[in-house]
Amino acid sequence: MPELRVAEPACPNSVWRKPVWRNSARRNPGRHVYVQELEPVAGSLALSALVAALPLLTVLVLLGAVRMKAHRAGLIGLLAAGLVACLVYGMPFSQAASGAVQGAAFGLFPIMWIVVNALWVYRMTVRTRHFDILRRSFGRLSDDPRIQALVIAFCFGALLEALAGFGAPVAISSVMLVALGFDPVRAAVVSLVANTAPVAFGAMGTPVVTLAQVTGLPLHDVASVVGRQTPLLALVVPLVLVGLVDGRRGLRETWVPALVCGAAFAVAQFAAANYVSAQLADIAAALAGAGALVAVPGRAGPPPSPSVRPC
Repeated sequence: MPELRVAEPACPNSVWRKPVWRNSARRNPGRHVYVQELEPVAGSLALSALVAALPLLTVLVLLGAVRMKAHRAGLIGLLAAGLVACLVYGMPFSQAASGAVQGAAFGLFPIMWIVVNALWVYRMTVRTRHFDILRRSFGRLSDDPRIQALVIAFCFGALLEALAGFGAPVAISSVMLVALGFDPVRAAVVSLVANTAPVAFGAMGTPVVTLAQVTGLPLHDVASVVGRQTPLLALVVPLVLVGLVDGRRGLRETWVPALVCGAAFAVAQFAAANYVSAQLADIAAALAGAGALVAVPGRAGPPPSPSVRPC
């Protein structure tokens, strides 16, 4: 006989919920609502979390170690997720299939829609040579590669993250840094690290919006909580970037513009996420950080080290 679970009331005066049969949707389709078991593996939350992570680990191994093509790795990961959901968590097949279809639809709209349009705009600017004009304009802001890294990887990358998200900011910022004379590996590392600050509100706030939809919490509440955490990271990231570009000397010589840029970015991100809109948080932060970096006196600083001077 299936186990009967009775939901506890949220408060003493609340109305008791009706009894819910655990995993009863699999036994009696159409009669009961499926309730996810949080600890299906040996009653352990840790083991259950490890098993739940198997689809993600499968995709990472296939992409990184096996070097399988992305679409094949994604399909195998989807199959692994379905097996874990149905066999381990007891999810009905119909609901697992419905979840897969909903996830695929969300992957196409708005995620792929944003990425495709962003890449189209990027290729258009390359074909019309406006991308070269933009790159040279960033280069004229300062001859110091450390400041260039802040402008391109941190500020412009955050703007790209806000409008496009996913891999577009890292790819485009890396190309621009390499064109200015950066080592390709260092340019990629700097772009990846710079992308940590704005990623929570990337692609017009897609991560925060998705979290609000999945949890059923108000978007404003979720954005407010995230907007109070990520600005703390934004304060540190510019300092880390100048350290990556020029080591301790870069940190010692350009900590003032880096700190000003990070502070302006953090304040704008906090204000937009809490009082304006989650979709506009990164846009406001990127523009504020760039404006503060351009306005700070003596941002060019001393001549950079030979190891970071553009070729």
